[in-house]
Amino acid sequence: MPKKILNGVVVSDKPNKTVTVLVERKYQHPILKKVMKARKKYNAHDEENKFKIGDKVSIRESRPFSKNKKFEVIGDFK
Repeated sequence: MPKKILNGVVVSDKPNKTVTVLVERKYQHPILKKVMKARKKYNAHDEENKFKIGDKVSIRESRPFSKNKKFEVIGDFK
């Protein structure tokens, strides 16, 4: 099964080697047929601490680094 790749914006870089990425997706509500926005935050591993707040990044599903950290940053997203 392929790994999930998500694009989002870094909203926190305070923990060491970790960034919090806000991922936003749009979907159509099944009954109302209205386009809805859903947001979710993911903790991602950033080995070199090189990404800062406001950076657009891509994250990939990976092995668990900790209890809540199951993604890793794979680079900038343009």
